[in-house]
Amino acid sequence: MSEMSIIKSEENSNQDQNPRITWEGCNVLLDINDGDRVLFARLTTGSKIKIGNKNCSLQPLIGCPFGSSFQVEDGKEGPVLSRVLKSTEGTNLQIMEESRDNRRLVDNNSAQSLTGEDIDEMRRKGASGDEIVKALIANSATFEKKTAFSQEKYLLKKQKKYAPRVLLRRPFARSICEAYFKKHAEKIGFLRVDTLSLLLSFANVSAYSDVLVVDMLDGIITGAVAERLGGTGYVCNTYCGVTPYPINIVRMFNFNNDICQRIVHSSVSELHFSENGTSPSIDQLEDACNIRSQPNEQISSPSAQHAVSMEENEDGNMEIMTDVSASPKVVKGTKAGRKAPVEGIKLWKENGFSSLIIAAPNLDVWDTVKEVLPLLSYSASFAIYHQYLQPLATCMHNLQAEKMAIGLQISEPWLREYQVLPSRTHPHMQMSATGGYILSGTRICSSDQTQTK
Repeated sequence: MSEMSIIKSEENSNQDQNPRITWEGCNVLLDINDGDRVLFARLTTGSKIKIGNKNCSLQPLIGCPFGSSFQVEDGKEGPVLSRVLKSTEGTNLQIMEESRDNRRLVDNNSAQSLTGEDIDEMRRKGASGDEIVKALIANSATFEKKTAFSQEKYLLKKQKKYAPRVLLRRPFARSICEAYFKKHAEKIGFLRVDTLSLLLSFANVSAYSDVLVVDMLDGIITGAVAERLGGTGYVCNTYCGVTPYPINIVRMFNFNNDICQRIVHSSVSELHFSENGTSPSIDQLEDACNIRSQPNEQISSPSAQHAVSMEENEDGNMEIMTDVSASPKVVKGTKAGRKAPVEGIKLWKENGFSSLIIAAPNLDVWDTVKEVLPLLSYSASFAIYHQYLQPLATCMHNLQAEKMAIGLQISEPWLREYQVLPSRTHPHMQMSATGGYILSGTRICSSDQTQTK
């Protein structure tokens, strides 16, 4: 079999993958103990994760549906992740008038008769985590006196310690943004998930749209737009200078070849190339965007360091695990972020882009908008994200003065999570103070611009 036919067969196999079931070589989001620890991993036969003091292979996760739950158990060859099937055990608490309360319970560490030595002895004899939890409940003098809700909290607390569980989550825009915001918000410019959804809505990102993005958040915007387009239209990541901004997060989405081919990049100078064959110099565009080509490379280097640091992270918060050396059969699809085709650039120069999203905290907002907004078609929507209010306020004032857009508004998203459980629904006690700000509007063609042309 020739090399070309092997590549084609790999691409076809990547196309035929069921997105609801994991496969060898796919990226997953592992949620350990209900959010106590979150990490990204690439599923191969040689990939491992460390849970507590145990190293577990990720091979049992291959071929399982997303949403599956796994529990650490002791196998013949060491710790293994065993799939846990859903059951009603432990969740059959009936809603009734509770006559018990916890007012007479005293936390003096004397209610538990099972000692640490007894637990170590059970482990040496091969007792599973569930068996240890059951033994703790049986030897607790106050468990039966607790309310049903307190019993459930006690059970979950002991289960996290002695029988940790791993939830296999599919990495998509919401889960990826939530994971980064929870542990490493600075990596994505403190972009919260509700702010990301508003960006897509304000920019009117929909099927068959041609979306222009200035994404300096390591690709979270590019990936979210490509996910919503679903293989239709194009998302073009533009940049000032000669080096594209890194989009490392895009590879975590498990996009198929059709979607990856729709993710392209092109510099501002190429998109501004006029019909008579002249174009503004790169130095002029770099000055306008207040950034040089060398800082462009410096911007890409922290993201590369970020990927390495997340692989070597030992603080138990968030990691990327990519051991691919043990499996030469991992299917590799089309790489996202190829050069924009000449035909597409010509079409965009004639008709303009249908949407624009800017998320570039390292650039001056107004200078960037002046160069990028003319690439948008008239009556098209745009949305600009920034962590701080003042740069957007200045940009909004200048857009009004230059009569470049209408419907301008600055939004500050507000989000508060609620706990929804039987008889105890209430807002969470802690929440993020701010999710940043969004400047949105619609591009217009003013009379001044018409006379200038």
